[in-house]
Amino acid sequence: MNKKNSHSTTSPRVEHLQKRVSRLKRLAKKYKRSEIIQNALLGISNIATQVKSLEDFYQRVHLHLQQLIPAENFFIAAKDLKTGLTSLPFFADLQDSHPTDLYPDQEISSLLNSGLTGYVLRNGEPLLCDEQKFNELIASGDIKSLGSPSHQWLGVPIKNQDMVSGVLVVQSYNEANTYGELELELMGFICHHISGVMERLEHHEQLEQAITERTKELSQAYDKVTIEVQERVKAEKLQKTLFEIADLSASNVLQQDFYLRIHTILSQLIPAHNCFISLIDDHNMLSFPFYVSQMTAQYPSSRPMQDGLTEYILQHKLPRLLSAKDIAQMVANGEIYSKSPELNKTERMHQWIGIPLIINGDVAGALTIYSLDDEHIYQSKDLELLTFVSQHIANAIERKQAVESLKSSHELLEEKVIERTRALAELNNNLQQEINQRRKIEDQLVHDAQHDGLTGLPNRSYLMERLSQALKHLRRHGLDQFALLFIDLDRFKIINDSFGHLEGDRFLIETAQRIKSCVRDNDTLARMGGDEFVILLDSISATDDAIEVCERILQALSMPYELGKQEFIAGASIGVAFSGRAKLVTSESLLRDADAAMYQAKANGKGCYVVFDDKLSTQSKQQHELEADFKQALDKQEFDIHYVEVVDFTSGEIIAIEPQIEWHHAEHGLIEHPKLKHLAMQYQLTLNLDGYIFAHISKQYQRLKQQYHQNVILHLSISSQHIKNKFVLRNLKNSIKASNIQPNKLMLFFNEKALVQDTENHINGFDIISQLGVQIGIDGYGTGYSSLSCLSFLPISALKLDNDISKHLLNDKQLQLVKAYQLTAETLHFDMYATTVDTQQQVRQFLELGYIRGQGRAISKLFNGKKKPTKSCA
Repeated sequence: MNKKNSHSTTSPRVEHLQKRVSRLKRLAKKYKRSEIIQNALLGISNIATQVKSLEDFYQRVHLHLQQLIPAENFFIAAKDLKTGLTSLPFFADLQDSHPTDLYPDQEISSLLNSGLTGYVLRNGEPLLCDEQKFNELIASGDIKSLGSPSHQWLGVPIKNQDMVSGVLVVQSYNEANTYGELELELMGFICHHISGVMERLEHHEQLEQAITERTKELSQAYDKVTIEVQERVKAEKLQKTLFEIADLSASNVLQQDFYLRIHTILSQLIPAHNCFISLIDDHNMLSFPFYVSQMTAQYPSSRPMQDGLTEYILQHKLPRLLSAKDIAQMVANGEIYSKSPELNKTERMHQWIGIPLIINGDVAGALTIYSLDDEHIYQSKDLELLTFVSQHIANAIERKQAVESLKSSHELLEEKVIERTRALAELNNNLQQEINQRRKIEDQLVHDAQHDGLTGLPNRSYLMERLSQALKHLRRHGLDQFALLFIDLDRFKIINDSFGHLEGDRFLIETAQRIKSCVRDNDTLARMGGDEFVILLDSISATDDAIEVCERILQALSMPYELGKQEFIAGASIGVAFSGRAKLVTSESLLRDADAAMYQAKANGKGCYVVFDDKLSTQSKQQHELEADFKQALDKQEFDIHYVEVVDFTSGEIIAIEPQIEWHHAEHGLIEHPKLKHLAMQYQLTLNLDGYIFAHISKQYQRLKQQYHQNVILHLSISSQHIKNKFVLRNLKNSIKASNIQPNKLMLFFNEKALVQDTENHINGFDIISQLGVQIGIDGYGTGYSSLSCLSFLPISALKLDNDISKHLLNDKQLQLVKAYQLTAETLHFDMYATTVDTQQQVRQFLELGYIRGQGRAISKLFNGKKKPTKSCA
């Protein structure tokens, strides 16, 4: 009875102890697993801080992993999230070769995606695969069998922001090496931490590559600058040499010293250890006034002309660079030294340069340089350099001979000697004056590039530079501020139309002086063009300072002007913008704000100033939105194009058509051709809009010929920007060549004012365009006051009046002026076209003035018998 009770008491205690032991074992196993994982992550972290490349990182991870689990067979697959391609940046396998060796005909990415690696990449979940699981996946078609069969295959996805960017894989071919929950968990923790390291190292490699590329670019730029500096040094050395030769020619040195100094000057440009100068005298004898040679110190004596190398140069009158092989071939061919072999001293010569000297218009001698070794190899550029310098040496010898001749006949020709000496002195003085004048011209060119030619004020380029400097100063000194005043003269166009352009120029000059008297010396007053002026008020203490300047300017400009012996009241509108504290403000945005405020001042009634504020900012924003809509409409081809007829007034025949472009804006309504061209110029899209119109009429050309007639001419007014530089001009040429339009049926019109402002580029551009068979005309005629001499030598065939001229046919003087335009065209055999002929009275006036061609709204009323073209949509 007692034994039974004792047994029953002991049994529960044993079971309890056994459960505790089992629990402690599980905890110990769990802690051991945590310790292993913790040590693994610490090891990965240490590796990440030590390595500098992904390849080194993968190798270290592999070595570290081998210390924790069986990982002799280990690889990492990486997926490019941008391209979707999979690669093997690291691969180690004791049994299989690299997949590219096993499957050389297959692309590595598709190969990996078809196996277990691709399965893990697609599912984004870890996979512990034994032979049974492997066979199931093959049977289901999820994978293909690749490589040798393994006992177990363990793959864990590497994730970057929930996107699978790779797979970490270990596999076992030996049944003794088995993977379980610990290995799966360990690989999972490693993958969780490895993605960040891989991303950092990839970024580091990309950064290193970018640094390498940038270093290469900088090195190339440095080499280019070095070459430019070397070329500049050569140019300066050449210029110095020419000056020295010029000075030497006017000096009084003896003949031998003269040639020695010539040789010294020449040696500064090119090695000339062996050099001589030969001259032909009046008796056809060849003399050597200068001779230096490494072969002999003896001067050659004068001799008759024979068949040596020097005579060869004198006979052919061309510079030559000969090698030892060339000389030997010439000797063998009997071209030289066949009659005088005793003169042949060329056996030791390596290279030989001979250049004829032109004195008094004839070949009177030669400059010769030769080398005995290859220490310095003469090249074609050396020959060109010596040929150029030899001209100045010949001039110097010519002048020296003249001086010597004068000296030898001093007793008989004293007056001629004095006259010649005076001429030489004057020549030297003229040379110095030319140098000084050239320096003045260079300084003037720099000044002209930054200043307005009429008023002498700084121009837009100079102002933008000063404005940029002011903004940089503002960012360094935050408490400072400045103001920008945009001034537009209110009645300038009336002055030009009423008093003429000459009085208009006088008005602008006097206005510039008045405005300048209202600002400080440290402020910048610039003329932006036309009747627009801008003032940069530097370092103002308060906004009231700018307001005070505005009031002074308005007061000064309100005073009467005396133009054409009459008093005239002008006035101005001023927009004011302050620098503020905004970091995003730029020179262009500040100028735009002042311009917007100026336009608001005009809208307020002119003769006042407006300070840019939030309300104007909103208007400016609307302008930006209009600009964005404009660009979008241009890209989507949402503009409409119709055609204006150009008619013969006497017969009613449509002789030409001119495309006009319109835009139906959702908010602003219909925007017509002139406003659209102005917007394009404002947004710097003039070339794009011209291209848009040209492409449309090229596409519609066959239809237009059917609608009108086969000989109809296309008038197209384009911007002078098309001929500003050779690249844009080349695009225009290519567009004309590639179009469907017959060149002789196309007439391109350029603005007269742009022609006057840049005549040189227009002349060049007109010559190139006219060679294509395209006709050229000038529109806006009567505003740019181009001279008759300018028009006479241009390849143009037509003039088209400015659109505003027809509105001013109000008195006899204006009618006589328009009549003079027609007579000008008739005298130069140009076709003259009237524009904006909107009333029947204007038609009659133009006919009375001799105009027989024109365009305008009145045309359709007067000649309504002709069929009108319908509007076409671009």
